[in-house]
Amino acid sequence: MAVTLIESPALLRREAAIEPDPVHTGPVTKETQVIAIYGKGGSGKSFALSNLSYMMAQQGKRVLLIGCDPKSDTTSLLFGGKSCPTIIETSAKKKLAGEEVKIEDVCFTRDGVFAMELGGPEVGRGCGGRGIIHGFELLEKLGFHDWGFDYVLLDFLGDVVCGGFGLPIARDMCQKVIVVGSNDLQSLYVANNVCSAVEYFRKLGGNVGVAGMLINKDDGTGEAQAFAEAVGIPVLAAIPADEDIRRKSANYQIIGKPGDRWAPLFEDLAQNVAEALPVRPKPLTQDGLLGLFAPDQTGGDFVLRPATQADMRGGVFAEKASLEVIYDTV
Repeated sequence: MAVTLIESPALLRREAAIEPDPVHTGPVTKETQVIAIYGKGGSGKSFALSNLSYMMAQQGKRVLLIGCDPKSDTTSLLFGGKSCPTIIETSAKKKLAGEEVKIEDVCFTRDGVFAMELGGPEVGRGCGGRGIIHGFELLEKLGFHDWGFDYVLLDFLGDVVCGGFGLPIARDMCQKVIVVGSNDLQSLYVANNVCSAVEYFRKLGGNVGVAGMLINKDDGTGEAQAFAEAVGIPVLAAIPADEDIRRKSANYQIIGKPGDRWAPLFEDLAQNVAEALPVRPKPLTQDGLLGLFAPDQTGGDFVLRPATQADMRGGVFAEKASLEVIYDTV
């Protein structure tokens, strides 16, 4: 026992002195394209991904769609509105029962698309980002790195690019990122935030780049297009703000089917996603983002006015003499 107590600190020091493996800087050699898609909640990324994954499968590709949003709504449209058991939920139940999670417990298929949801903790009972990390740890135990897919699409909430939500960018788990946005300031703010995260980790030696932007609910005003040009990324597709699309999406209908009215749009998107190369974006400043919109739309013509001590007191403020003792210098 005494020997163990003496050697343990030395062992810890030796382990701490080991340098971590360097960040990979060579060419991507994986046959599977792992693509992380980020967008503001409600931007329509889950709708777009369900249809994109479906179209890819119809084109003969092996596709795995993984929902990484705590709302667990990525696969609902793919499965006709039905929710599938999440990895977090299933893992908790199996653990209580003393059982192991199997792939058939969490992965489901439709017309060639394989799909699953990571899920998240119950409200007030944990961190969503931590849930993402736990989910990926379980996926690795299930053989994630040995699966044979052409594409793995990860649907991430873009509002918060930290912790588990930033995992693919921070750890080079994907080869490229796609941002989803519309012609509104909030969704473009999120897209710009994701670009900033990508650029930050590139400076630290990472290899993930932004392959492009998917414009959803495009009403033709052009702000999203202007954003893509400003940050230096291509527009992969623009899905119009069309009533037919809105209605079918609300009814959990897939429109990315060969022969459908909207099939050409998703066929082009699938090709662009496959061929787009990851690039280093040039994120905008807050003023740069506001500059994409007319001042009357954003309040961009407002000028900041500093508050004074009198303002804070709701009246007159007379500065008091300092009680600090100041000594004369000779």
